[in-house]
Amino acid sequence: MRTNLVLLSARLLDPVTGAFLPETALAVSGGRIAALGDDREIRALADSATTVVDLKGAVVTPGLVDGHIHPVSGAELTHGLDLSGCRDLADVREALAREVRRLERGQWLSGWGLDPNVFGDVPVGSAPFDAVLDGVPAFLLLFDAHSALASRRALELAGVDGPRTFDQGSAEVVCDERGRPTGLLLEEAACELVERIAPRPTRQEQRDRLAAALRSMAAAGLTGGHVMDANGTSLDLLAELDAADELPLRLRVAPWCQPGIDADGVRALVDQQGTGGRLWHVAGVKLFMDGTIDNGTAWLERPDCHGESTHAFWPDPAVYTEVIGAFHRAGVPTATHAIGDAAVRHALDAVEKARAAGVGGDGRDSGASRDSGSSGGSGIRHRIEHIETVPDDTLNRFAELGVLASMQPTHCCDFTRADHTDNWSRRLGEERAARAWRCRDLWDSGATVVLGSDWPIAPFPPLGVMAGARHRRPSRDLSQPPHAPEQALTGLEALRGMTVNAAYAAGEEHEAGRLAVGHRADLTVLGGDPLTTSATDLPDLPVLLTVLDGRPTHRHPGL
Repeated sequence: MRTNLVLLSARLLDPVTGAFLPETALAVSGGRIAALGDDREIRALADSATTVVDLKGAVVTPGLVDGHIHPVSGAELTHGLDLSGCRDLADVREALAREVRRLERGQWLSGWGLDPNVFGDVPVGSAPFDAVLDGVPAFLLLFDAHSALASRRALELAGVDGPRTFDQGSAEVVCDERGRPTGLLLEEAACELVERIAPRPTRQEQRDRLAAALRSMAAAGLTGGHVMDANGTSLDLLAELDAADELPLRLRVAPWCQPGIDADGVRALVDQQGTGGRLWHVAGVKLFMDGTIDNGTAWLERPDCHGESTHAFWPDPAVYTEVIGAFHRAGVPTATHAIGDAAVRHALDAVEKARAAGVGGDGRDSGASRDSGSSGGSGIRHRIEHIETVPDDTLNRFAELGVLASMQPTHCCDFTRADHTDNWSRRLGEERAARAWRCRDLWDSGATVVLGSDWPIAPFPPLGVMAGARHRRPSRDLSQPPHAPEQALTGLEALRGMTVNAAYAAGEEHEAGRLAVGHRADLTVLGGDPLTTSATDLPDLPVLLTVLDGRPTHRHPGL
């Protein structure tokens, strides 16, 4: 056995029991954990070519995996003016004014992370910034990445002077009572009207930004991610980094399936399954059942306070159900963005109907997702993403149908308030706002809960995600009260959500998510115990070493 990495004097944390293993060292060979034992036994396996690291009592966990992330689009969308720290309209105007002074005449201004709460009772639109952006083409992405503000000049250059119709049921060029665009663009199809004429980064710039983002993720302790898009050149970029041995995360990619797709399009997505490289592959597809509550494009069983969020993303939800059935018969797992209660219910109904019809299957291996160990009567592990508000009668259906609950607790932390004065809560009203991100209820109902960040919507450091699942407080001000503290997870549950459960969601529990001989050597090494470190201190716990496929991708200077 050729051992390439040995870790000594370690505390090996089991994410199932929460206990430390009796062994204190591990050896890696061929990208797998080859042996566990005491320091003397494992050191004896090393030779002159082996990297030996004395961890001095540091804690080793299985590699942390983000269950919902957008690395390629995130690397592009977060390039520009960061507006996420703005708390009111004055802050935004000041930030825009500084950026405008820096620009050359005719140059575009791009921004991201704009929180709709800055508008207070003012309608969301570009009007509050007209004076600052006079003559400047600007595209400002709101924090949810489902909506954006375009300046008057940007709309003029794009030829957008009134309402449009789209295949996406929630997409809209928002107009005033006289039919003039307010600057607010809802959902991808509307945003793309302006984005397509804005300056684009070069291929090299895209590659460099993606590589930098992935390196930062590895430094934060991530060894993998469930990627929820494969648009444009993203797969080519992943393949290029992988071929150059510059991919520091193991990525499972689900391409989008949009309304308007035909049978040939479905077949193309089925045929794409399992393709990839050494550290990335296509597995599953991503669909949208609605938009977001904050911009009124979610699908709710009752309208929000503005009479909005009444429609599905698919103009005919029955077509979505048929498409889910087609993927199910082909053995392809689906991941459906469903935020509102009606959207979640319909997604569950579609899976139930697909399961009742039985599995046809074409013998295709859909990226190791077909595993007989899952619940729901079939090995195809469908998922629902986000699940921001659901009624009691929906909870048990996740476990009954074997549908995975993929959740991002930091959204609850950073974009809502305990007193329900935020935009999200005001739109829903007290009853539904009280059902925010029901992580605890879903966990207790028997659902498999997978945790992630949805970066760039929220920060990607996994310790922050696990901390948010525990404290449910605004990460920028931890002195604030928690939002629905009864929905908090324990430290062990949060760790499982990014290790064991992430592996199960990918059908990889036989080779990932545990510290066991034969499992992948994807490891995260921390400067303390993530289970006993307080939730508020957890984000600051040092990440000492990150190992992917037996190879260090990050090493703390102090190690």
